[in-house]
Amino acid sequence: MIHLTINGKQITAPEGATILEAAKQNDIYIPTLCYDEAVEVYGACGLCVVEAEGIPKLLRSCSAKVSEGMVINTESERVVRSRKVAMELLMSAHDGDCVAPCQLNCPAHTDCQGYVGLIANGEYESALKLIKNKIPLPASIGRVCPHPCEKACRRKNVEEPINIAQLKAFAADMDLKANSYLPDIMVRTGKKVAIIGGGPAGLTAAYYLNIMGHSVTVYDMMDKMGGMLRYGIPQYRLPKEVLDQEIALIEKSGVKLVNNVKLGKDFTINSLKENNDAVIVAVGAWQSSSMRTPGEELAGVYGGIDFLRAVINGNAPAIGDKVVICGGGNTAMDACRTAVRLGAKEVYVVYRRTRNEMPADKLEIDEAEEEGVIYKFLTNPISFNGENGKVTSITLQVMELGEPDASGRRSPVPVEGKTEEIAVDSVILAIGQKLVQGDVSELTLNNRGNIEADPDFFTTNIDGVFAIGDATNRGASIAIEAIGEADRCAKAVDAYLNGQSLDTRVPYISKRDEKAIDYSDRELKIRLTPKVLPPEVRNKNFDEVSLGFTEEEAKAEASRCLECGCREYYKCKLLGVAQLYDIDPERFRGEMPQKYTRDENAFIERNTAKCILCGLCVRSCREVMDVHSIGLMGRGFKTDVSPAFSLPLDQTNCTNCGLCVSLCPTGALTEKSTLQKQVPLNEEYTEEFVEIDGKRVSVLVSRYNGKVLRVIPNDELSRSMQLSREELIEKLT
Repeated sequence: MIHLTINGKQITAPEGATILEAAKQNDIYIPTLCYDEAVEVYGACGLCVVEAEGIPKLLRSCSAKVSEGMVINTESERVVRSRKVAMELLMSAHDGDCVAPCQLNCPAHTDCQGYVGLIANGEYESALKLIKNKIPLPASIGRVCPHPCEKACRRKNVEEPINIAQLKAFAADMDLKANSYLPDIMVRTGKKVAIIGGGPAGLTAAYYLNIMGHSVTVYDMMDKMGGMLRYGIPQYRLPKEVLDQEIALIEKSGVKLVNNVKLGKDFTINSLKENNDAVIVAVGAWQSSSMRTPGEELAGVYGGIDFLRAVINGNAPAIGDKVVICGGGNTAMDACRTAVRLGAKEVYVVYRRTRNEMPADKLEIDEAEEEGVIYKFLTNPISFNGENGKVTSITLQVMELGEPDASGRRSPVPVEGKTEEIAVDSVILAIGQKLVQGDVSELTLNNRGNIEADPDFFTTNIDGVFAIGDATNRGASIAIEAIGEADRCAKAVDAYLNGQSLDTRVPYISKRDEKAIDYSDRELKIRLTPKVLPPEVRNKNFDEVSLGFTEEEAKAEASRCLECGCREYYKCKLLGVAQLYDIDPERFRGEMPQKYTRDENAFIERNTAKCILCGLCVRSCREVMDVHSIGLMGRGFKTDVSPAFSLPLDQTNCTNCGLCVSLCPTGALTEKSTLQKQVPLNEEYTEEFVEIDGKRVSVLVSRYNGKVLRVIPNDELSRSMQLSREELIEKLT
């Protein structure tokens, strides 16, 4: 035995062993992408370098042998610098998406591609569980979210984006109709958390902290939980029965809900802090913003959220026959469509830009128009006029579009001397909402008048008190933004309660060059949207407008997904090493040497654009299987892995053993998504059973000389568990 030291740890290793083997036997991690015990040492990736005392050059640990008294450092400054350069060179030529653009653009980072794919396969329960990893109110959010995910969906470059939000609602509705899913709760920690505010932010934080094992109580000033989901969104868009079901599940999971108690009256932040280990302030923004326009104080002029809340509470004001709504967002759409349903005969939406610049969802804009709403674009209120203290008309300044503003939209400018007057019975100001500052007098506010909270840790000026949602920093935003914040805040609070630090570093991921993607081979498939009630029916009542997807429609719409994100994301060795270091591949970026390819093969999909030329596929095919169906073609920068004569794999002697797929450290070689249904039970594949979390699951296993080459989940349960190949092999052996 050889005695040596690695990272200050004295170890022994057999004579002739490599440094990498010695390190692995002693649980010391050294990254490598081209090494596997099944094949000969190759040393292609350059990542396994280590520094040895007395030796001037760095050693490749996969090939360098141990020697007596050797002192090794696997993470010295010089080693890390070398690995970073190696990773930057590898990633500069790696053209692939680790994560789909839809997921990246979702404020809650929901795995949209994952649950859309599961819906396409009819695996609704698994889809729902995946959604609830990030959103505890998916049936509600699926109905009301302005779906920023869809704005990033690459399917729009073929025809139209995937209807992601409605698919989320579909999966959640299927769950509510069946035995509604409840998460497993960790062992109780004995820690107590109080949350002020039962809106989407507060309920989300409560849901995830409860799962983490903490005792959570939510306090809310209203009769029922839900915040703006309940009191700011009309029944025809979000039936409160659906919201009630989802909140009931949160309560059933163990969260305590307390209503009709108000901050500043029934308790203070500090009084809650005295009786809890942490407090989260998620009070929302319940005050309508002012336009600062003369005449706002007149009777008949209502704030947007005040108006909607009154209607939802059954106290709808008498708005008369002629109503003007000021604003262009979704609250304005909610207000104008509600006014129509209350019986107003003329409902106008006044907006200072054009239809194209309206921030409201296009579907909402179109459906409002179908219901009789009249748009007055390029107009802006300059006064509300009245008699005897009651509004009677509105004077509008006619506008035109000038230069783009900071958001990229063209700024409206007044047309000199051109105005218009409209007779009205009431006016609804739907231009925004803000925090009621008196409610949070114990906390420090920023120059916007919102709670000042750390953007990463959500901490406030009081130790142990956190703040999230519409009441903080930039102010009111969409519900999914608050949900995303609440999820991250739950992790921050959990770390605080456990005395741990929280890593907020944004890990590196690979993204494709959008301009270089070719969609010419994609079949055109029309976007499906759920059927809706006819305009002449729906504008007379508050019944839900959307009838939702049928199973057939949902599966068809979900099947349009381009699957942009890498299916190997959770087990990609390349990404795992890339995220160890702060790398900047752009400094080596040049023309991509490889082209995205899709070879005709029943089982294996090849994407040479993701290949890093580690050689594992070529060497395993040659050395282990003795097949030689693929090899390295070309020279220098343009080298790539290709079947002989560049034939499709199906025209080579490839046996579809899958060893190359198993060893590939990137997503360059993957099993096709329908593989589980195509692999025959023959002499190469045998059905075996393993026990996972006390459940017996079926897998298909391919072996060579007794060694497991490939493991394929064979039933719905095993596929949904997303276990890595290594974990399955460990259970099989």
